[in-house]
Amino acid sequence: MREKKLSEKCGVVGIYHPNEQVASSTFFSLFSLQHRGQESAGIATSDGSLIYEHKDLGLINQVFDEDKILKLKGNISIGHTRYSTTGSNNYNNSQPIKVSGVNGDLLIGHNGNLINTEEIIQILDSWGISTFNTTSDSELIALMYVNAPGSNWGEKSKYCMGRLKGAYSIVMLNKDSLICVRDPNGFRPLVLGKYREGFIVASETCALDHVGASFTRDIQPGETIVISKNELNSSLVSNNAKKSICSFEQIYLSRPDSILDGELTYSRRMKMGEILANEQPASADLVIDVPDSATAAAVGYANRSGIPYVSGLIKNRYVGRTFISPDQKLRDIGVRIKFNTLNSVISGKRIVLVDDSIVRGTTTPQVIKMLRKAGATEVHVRVASPPIISTCHFGVDTGKLDELVASRLTIEEIKNAINADSLQYLSIDGLEESMDYKNNYCLGCFTKEYPIPVQLEMDKMKLEEKV
Repeated sequence: MREKKLSEKCGVVGIYHPNEQVASSTFFSLFSLQHRGQESAGIATSDGSLIYEHKDLGLINQVFDEDKILKLKGNISIGHTRYSTTGSNNYNNSQPIKVSGVNGDLLIGHNGNLINTEEIIQILDSWGISTFNTTSDSELIALMYVNAPGSNWGEKSKYCMGRLKGAYSIVMLNKDSLICVRDPNGFRPLVLGKYREGFIVASETCALDHVGASFTRDIQPGETIVISKNELNSSLVSNNAKKSICSFEQIYLSRPDSILDGELTYSRRMKMGEILANEQPASADLVIDVPDSATAAAVGYANRSGIPYVSGLIKNRYVGRTFISPDQKLRDIGVRIKFNTLNSVISGKRIVLVDDSIVRGTTTPQVIKMLRKAGATEVHVRVASPPIISTCHFGVDTGKLDELVASRLTIEEIKNAINADSLQYLSIDGLEESMDYKNNYCLGCFTKEYPIPVQLEMDKMKLEEKV
């Protein structure tokens, strides 16, 4: 259950076409990535001589209209929808972010999170760069690239990858090139597709589907792709980094209709539910999900257990971020603003409630209270991921360690706190089996073992004092 912003990760897209205006297609591709960020959105384009850009706070369809799209001229574009994993939510931190340096002007869209910003700031300071326009680590990456030594973008990227640590799937644009980079660990997804006579790069394959593009392949960890003059050039850094895709992409972040690491995400989530049913059966009448993130896992649990799956909770899909605070009566209603129960379906039934994760444990008891009020005689909670016992350092804002309920309480204590009749989680082994693990995933938030060394706690506002 998503208690605080865990859902809103950044989404990026880049399009190159030899002779078509691409702003409109960029908008529709970006629109399909709205689930990855709801704080701001932006698009930048180039016609080969001039760069055009527009960005603002808000949802994608609030930031753009037809007139704004028509003003974004050119056959090269990047787009971004943001959630602030590093830096507060304000206009300056909206992306794409524009920087200038020895290699000209460069605009960046970034998904991920650096863990060595202090080191990068020191490098930039040694280059005479000590003033920043944002509090986002994305600006640091762009400044590194736009001032890096090298005769081409592949060489510059190799230099930067040797110094940047953490998660970064990025799209960059100058007046004549689209530059795309995935960090050597491959924490965040980035895919390449064929777009008519050109190319498209995006965080997820669903962004390709929405504009009729075809999926070509995943961009590899440590790979840099430069598209210019209708040519695609790829370079790959030689490194010993462990491939470490974020497991939460499979559990929750990616859209279920996206292909991630070679398989449909929906299918993997169904398998999580199936394995969960094997590991943690329950005696019940119905299986219901917390929509929409746990739907596939609930279907898998029902299929394997033989307990019927029904929709017992209905989600208001038009509840988004709001700039007005509810009055006390609405606060008392609480989670009902987002969910409502099908009372006649639930009444008198023993329920298995399947969710993808429990992070802070503040919303779950409210949902259980709703189900009991609707007449459920028992509520057995089954979670299609292991307990989250440690913070993420690579782009998922799980919160601080003491905010994570599983880092403070045992499973039995959590069960009592949320007022469930029983509570069980998917095991680490079960998660690995469902993802076809092959040692390719980061499980740090479940195990406290990270693919690269990290500090125990990191503050996403740490760059505020640098401005």
